[in-house]
Amino acid sequence: MIQLFNQTALECSKLITERYSTSFTLGIKTLDAKFHLPIYAIYGFVRCADEIVDTFHDHDKKFLLDKFRYDTYEAIEQKISLNPVLHAFQLVVNEYQIERDLIDAFLHSMEMDLAPLDYNRNLYDEYIYGSAEVVGLMCLRVFCEGDVKMFDHLKEGARRLGAAFQKVNFLRDLKSDYIERGRVYFPEVDFQLFSKEAKRKIEADIQADFDAANVAIQQLPKSARMGVYLAYVYYLKLFTKIKETSANRIQEERIRVPDFQKMALLAKTYLQFRLS
Repeated sequence: MIQLFNQTALECSKLITERYSTSFTLGIKTLDAKFHLPIYAIYGFVRCADEIVDTFHDHDKKFLLDKFRYDTYEAIEQKISLNPVLHAFQLVVNEYQIERDLIDAFLHSMEMDLAPLDYNRNLYDEYIYGSAEVVGLMCLRVFCEGDVKMFDHLKEGARRLGAAFQKVNFLRDLKSDYIERGRVYFPEVDFQLFSKEAKRKIEADIQADFDAANVAIQQLPKSARMGVYLAYVYYLKLFTKIKETSANRIQEERIRVPDFQKMALLAKTYLQFRLS
């Protein structure tokens, strides 16, 4: 009967992904079916930690995050948890040998969000690595299915893709991060004086990440390539919209890609892969 519990736990993470992110759900659904539940499990774990630091304002966030960290490692070591999200995550960690260092770095970045920080370049890079790059590396462990040589070859691209996604999120959420959470992640950027020049400098950095990531995506196993590319295309579309938006407007509203455009991107990407 443990298989029934395993399947149910994995499907709980699938539900979390579907409720929180239509873009990542679309990307996951275009992966080979064998990767669906493992990637849902990683997203479910990441989303729960993110919710603790971003949403649960009426609760003791540090206590919740500390307990989440303890429960995570207990689940991995014991290979079971009554928390379905953590049970699903430990299944993937143990099957694909996801390093504890990656999990440590992720939870450390979540802890950095518990109090406002004045981000210099070192702190910014540290946060980006833990909050986003390691998630790309966790997913790459799944896609490589134990092929260490492939993982080592593609890990830099996976990091750059995670970094690009996170930096685009920072630009998209500039207003809510500052007003609701008191955060400005970009080093040496004053929200009150966010200029065209500052925005262009950030965009050049993001574009370099996208370019490096695209090279790696083309070398992924075919079973993973289209799903990752779709997520890449979606975020590139969002990034393009942000680049076309003034610095002042970025401070006033959250830029997004409408659902009908997401579906159009899915159809176009699917057709491209079918033809090639």
